[in-house]
Amino acid sequence: MKIYSVFDPEFKPFGQVVTGMDDTAAEILSVLKDSPQGPGVDYVPEYEPLQELPAMVEISEHCYGGMPVQLGWCNGFNTKLNCLEYHRDSEFNLGTEDFLLLLARQDEIVDGILDTSKVKAFRVPAGVLIEVFATSLHYAPCHCDPSRGFRVLVALPMGTNTEKPDITPRSPEDKLLWARNKWLLAHPESVEARQGAYIGLAGENIDIAKYI
Repeated sequence: MKIYSVFDPEFKPFGQVVTGMDDTAAEILSVLKDSPQGPGVDYVPEYEPLQELPAMVEISEHCYGGMPVQLGWCNGFNTKLNCLEYHRDSEFNLGTEDFLLLLARQDEIVDGILDTSKVKAFRVPAGVLIEVFATSLHYAPCHCDPSRGFRVLVALPMGTNTEKPDITPRSPEDKLLWARNKWLLAHPESVEARQGAYIGLAGENIDIAKYI
């Protein structure tokens, strides 16, 4: 698997590098660097020390046009794909270390299934704020340095990735709904699949360990 940079043209269908917010990024990183990190992958949708920063207002105003936002994190160690998700909104990421994102496009889902051969890997340098478009399938970051892991900001509209709404399914897409504003395609080998998530990934459960 080739690993692209988010500065490469191949990233353009998936997202963009955000410029003009260096002070905001530095403020977030100063808090993010001390956020908890375990041996696996942990995710917190809303982290109070980040929410209290002036940077939260900057993200709300300049990334989401004034919408209410939550600043959380995804921290740990990971090399596998396992699942892909999407939201109805862009997600913004920023890491204290270099990290990798495994991405595909929502329009590559065919009859509810995404072939993992469509997935591309992108390296995000430490301190670079990126936008991942709403139509980009993504999931937990992968580390670049197995001795350091990753600490990654996850900025999303308020309420995303919280408790799943109790709805009566009406459309095929409803069976993918895994949490609020979170539609999930799981690989059969993943923990999420064993927990009842919709199995929507076919092919190899990509492991980037041999490529880093």
